[in-house]
Amino acid sequence: MNERVEILGVKVDAVTMTQAVESVEKLIVAKKNSLIATANAEMLLMSTHDGELKTILNAAALVVPDGAGTVWAAHHLGYDMPERVAGFDLVQELMKISPSKGYKFFLFGSAPGIADKAKAKAEELYPGIKIVGTRNGYFTADDEPEIIAQIKTSTPDVLLAALGVPKQEKWLYAHKQELGVPVSIGVGGTFDVMAGVVKRAPLWMQRAKLEWLYRAMLQPSRAGRLIALPKFVWKVINS
Repeated sequence: MNERVEILGVKVDAVTMTQAVESVEKLIVAKKNSLIATANAEMLLMSTHDGELKTILNAAALVVPDGAGTVWAAHHLGYDMPERVAGFDLVQELMKISPSKGYKFFLFGSAPGIADKAKAKAEELYPGIKIVGTRNGYFTADDEPEIIAQIKTSTPDVLLAALGVPKQEKWLYAHKQELGVPVSIGVGGTFDVMAGVVKRAPLWMQRAKLEWLYRAMLQPSRAGRLIALPKFVWKVINS
């Protein structure tokens, strides 16, 4: 059992990438419709004024520390948090081992065509990977029964949902039992990066914990979201 660290009322697993992958594999085998969340500072801050999101995160089977802010907060509060486990990297690690394990993926979300490009990239990077379906993230409530049926029929082991926070977590949680997928993960902008629409920060910036700054520079529309970082720091310091 992983140690869990409480940050702003949300329990985050203090895991390494290796431990996170092992945990996901156990959940795939258990087939218990498990939800995995990737908690960065923005998500944790959002949960302080979104009770539904906080409840969902605390009910998740695994909450990985996705972001330097989450790791910093744990250390500031006196807990051991070994490393950042970025959602994008977790997905790549799972995809990397999947050809030998036979794990099947379904890619749901992002703009039309993006999930298909991400699928093509995954098939190029990880020969033998089984991606059993894709569906874009543009839909209405009327489309949901069809989407759920499509996912169920394809019987994936892992459902990756790129609908943005908190929509992806709320959607996966609301339909968890209907979907019957062993593991569901909210993956934010993962498909966009895989499809080449959005670039990741250079490795030196990732190591310097400056990926958030790179993304803001690359996408000025995200700049407003940077305000969440000082708010998060302030809340942690005063918690």
